[in-house]
Amino acid sequence: MKITYLKFFLKIFIFGNFLFFIGCGDSSNNSVSPNSTSSILQPNSSAINSLPVIYINTEANVSIQRDDYTQGTIQVYGQGIVDSMSEVTMKIRGRGHSTWGKHPKKPYQMKLSDSSAFLDMPKKKRWLFMAEYSDKTMLRNRLAMELGYLSNLDWTPNSHYADVYINKVSMGTYRISEKVEEGSNRVDIGDNGFLLEIDYNGHGHVDANDVYFETNQISIQNGNGRGNVIQIKEPDLAQGDQQYNFIKDYIIDFETALFSANFTDPVNGYLPYVDINSFADWFLINEIAKNQDARAYSSIYLHYIPGQKIKMGPIWDFDLGFGNVDYSDATYAQGWWVYYHWWIERLMQDPAFVNKVKERFTHFKSNEQYLLLKIDEWSQMLRKSVARNDDIWGTLGVYIWPNSMVYATYNEEVEHLKNWLRERFIWMESAIEQL
Repeated sequence: MKITYLKFFLKIFIFGNFLFFIGCGDSSNNSVSPNSTSSILQPNSSAINSLPVIYINTEANVSIQRDDYTQGTIQVYGQGIVDSMSEVTMKIRGRGHSTWGKHPKKPYQMKLSDSSAFLDMPKKKRWLFMAEYSDKTMLRNRLAMELGYLSNLDWTPNSHYADVYINKVSMGTYRISEKVEEGSNRVDIGDNGFLLEIDYNGHGHVDANDVYFETNQISIQNGNGRGNVIQIKEPDLAQGDQQYNFIKDYIIDFETALFSANFTDPVNGYLPYVDINSFADWFLINEIAKNQDARAYSSIYLHYIPGQKIKMGPIWDFDLGFGNVDYSDATYAQGWWVYYHWWIERLMQDPAFVNKVKERFTHFKSNEQYLLLKIDEWSQMLRKSVARNDDIWGTLGVYIWPNSMVYATYNEEVEHLKNWLRERFIWMESAIEQL
């Protein structure tokens, strides 16, 4: 009997000490503020859920600046989800315009020292860390990209979620994405093509060194000195050189044909200039999302290879899509929005283009349930990481510019997104039938 009691108390003693050490050992996995100096040695998968973990360390722990690169290293623990990556050198800087200035959780651009696969995405040097700060679901960009994968667009950026630490401080959950840039495994424009972006000439979007041009429709003058321009993103040109004049003249010729009296003529109209499939799909993806910026603001990409046709895409920047904006009618699931883009509104006056839009919308609408299931899948995957992210940044339950709705929980935010998407498909189905 005495031996039995002794064994009993010995087990209690051992169990108590076990709990004590577990409690102490887990303290480093509690949520930490951006000002914390807690050191992180190894990811604890039970604490951070099923996402890869990325450790970034800058030289001398200096802070990351918006415009100038900071040298450092990066390491990836794949968690059995993606391939891990041993510590390698890189450099990193900030990115974004309103997202950098307005939000405390910053987006970044990283450049590896050598081209490499990253989070199982194809090899490249440049990678973007998207904060998704104002989108409480963290799903809007990912949802739009899924529409891109269902489309006829040439290329849609891949991305992967990860928990990120900078100088041993937890910065929460990021969506790491491929960058919109020229390359055989990104925007393939060959040896003589052009990657263009329609952008806003204000709010720091256009720098002094950027090369751009205007057209009759897309002009600074249309906005009292702060309208839009077409930036030449690739290749690296000088203002006014031969290639600059070539692409500027070609886009203006396209516009002239599009707005001519016989614009629907298959020979003398706009058709010889444009890839109609890419224009229809680009329009529908942005219209389904009712993307605030895609109508007449920024991140409107197109590309052209001489001897071929102008193609829209890739798609980009849906933070203010799917109803996540409070200063325009893009808030609502009903009503046209990207329809009123300079070129799209004219194209929609051509019955042949309208028929293509009807055909392609049927395709996207047939994938509605698939998209809703993907939202469920992604939100379940992110749930614990989002909770940690909220512990750091405190976004749930408070207004973050430019939210149209504020919910107290992540589940409610996700449900709102799903309901908005359902309502959008209902409205668009009816509206497109009436075209």
